[in-house]
Amino acid sequence: MRLTSSGIALRFLFSILLVLLSYNPSGYSYFHWVYQNLHTITPYIAIAGLVLIIGWAIYIKATLNSLGIAGILLASALFGCLIWLFIYWKILDVHNTSAVAWVVEILLAILLAIGMCWSHISLRWSGQVDVDEIEN
Repeated sequence: MRLTSSGIALRFLFSILLVLLSYNPSGYSYFHWVYQNLHTITPYIAIAGLVLIIGWAIYIKATLNSLGIAGILLASALFGCLIWLFIYWKILDVHNTSAVAWVVEILLAILLAIGMCWSHISLRWSGQVDVDEIEN
């Protein structure tokens, strides 16, 4: 199966939706929904939470399998340095926690999308296939 630009865009779209639906500074997220209804959890909240957990499980497993801990740490370090650079260039204000949160969430979505795409990219560059280990 070939990785296309639309495939990358869809993986990023779903990762940004997953991250922003879980939490975002705007006040419209699953976190805020649960927080506002903490004493009256409904089946809608429970089902939405389970769907989000399933999405996170899929993205985290794929990212761990394709990048590994070392790759995730390296990408996180790179993104941390990018945030530092934005602060250094005065594009991002440390005291504006909402703006920092948005940047961190977008970078997290990019990391998850890279994790979903990396096996395809690695195969194209190196010819090596990533597979899950199967125990007998």
